[in-house]
Amino acid sequence: ELFEKKSYELRIAGGAVRDLLSGVTPQDIDFATTATPAEMKEMFTAAGVRLINNKGEKHGTITARLQEQNFEITTLRIDVVTDGRHAEVEFTTDWHKDAERRDLTVNSMFLGLDGTLYDFFNGYEDLKNKKIRFVGKAAERIQEDYLRILRYFRFYGRIAETPGDHEPITLQAIKENAKGLAGISGERIWVELKKILTGNHVNHLVQLMYELDIAQYIGLPLDGNLEEFARVTKNIQNLSPKPMTVLTSLFKGKDDVTNLDLRLKISKEEKNLGLFLVKHRQELTKASGPEPLRPYQDFLMDSREANTNSKIFELLKYQGEEQLLREMQAWTVPSFPVSGHDLRKMGVSSGKEIGTALQQLRDEWKKSGYHMDKEELLSCLKKV
Repeated sequence: ELFEKKSYELRIAGGAVRDLLSGVTPQDIDFATTATPAEMKEMFTAAGVRLINNKGEKHGTITARLQEQNFEITTLRIDVVTDGRHAEVEFTTDWHKDAERRDLTVNSMFLGLDGTLYDFFNGYEDLKNKKIRFVGKAAERIQEDYLRILRYFRFYGRIAETPGDHEPITLQAIKENAKGLAGISGERIWVELKKILTGNHVNHLVQLMYELDIAQYIGLPLDGNLEEFARVTKNIQNLSPKPMTVLTSLFKGKDDVTNLDLRLKISKEEKNLGLFLVKHRQELTKASGPEPLRPYQDFLMDSREANTNSKIFELLKYQGEEQLLREMQAWTVPSFPVSGHDLRKMGVSSGKEIGTALQQLRDEWKKSGYHMDKEELLSCLKKV
């Protein structure tokens, strides 16, 4: 209503339109408008609408807070200068020009608040046909911001139905511009890469990254283990693994994890998970016999580190052990039933003896599969 009163046009833009047309509830809704940031500020201030102070203003974005929600509204713009990482923009009132500078056709649509779809580049057609295409010439869009290479892969993994349905000219443009990714910050790359790793067609897309010479510029090992990657991505299809769990299957050793961290600045937790998987994926495996979970349970009971159980869950996903994963998630870590106090009551007095006795009883308890109770354990001690 505010915008209408002032005769400024306001439409929903980009990702939210794509989601609405796909029948998905959008996570957040961005708006585009013909009003400039100064005009919006004046209008919102006069109406008593709270503005969230953020750094988007020089790019044309104002954030208004209404009914406990933030809304980003961006003035239509044209990129004047681009350097492959950021753009200098000038404002426009031309919707077509604004759509033209967006990355993919499925992200370049606008939706009027009356339900009219404004689609200058056949984005709706592409969405229905599950096609991912750059707006205009792929090479030009990529050179404006090299991160768009990874955005292409991410949306391919979200929207395309089958692997391998790419336009040759697009793949050519990606290959020719791959090294532009070397200049993009690790943090931005990691955000996109994580989404690719948890989307569809991940095996196909990562193999493609190697074929198109992208891998080396985004922190992946030159000689990534693609056979293991193919095997593991099949294992974990329905297990919702963490992105790092999927990625670690490319790695041959801990240096690969360190190099990834140097390039992408991954979190400490992610780095530790990668190192854990590389170290234990081969030898920490299920036992044959009636208690397949025992090695994992013993490892957890002996571990002195935090988060060991969540790392073991990820290891079971990596190994494709769906049934064991469920059992392990349902298993509660038992607490050791005997304390030093119990031993003092039995007449063991010196601290050193108590320590030794407790360790022996812990070993007995472990051998019993953590089933022995306090009485059984203390009667063991009497025998000793």
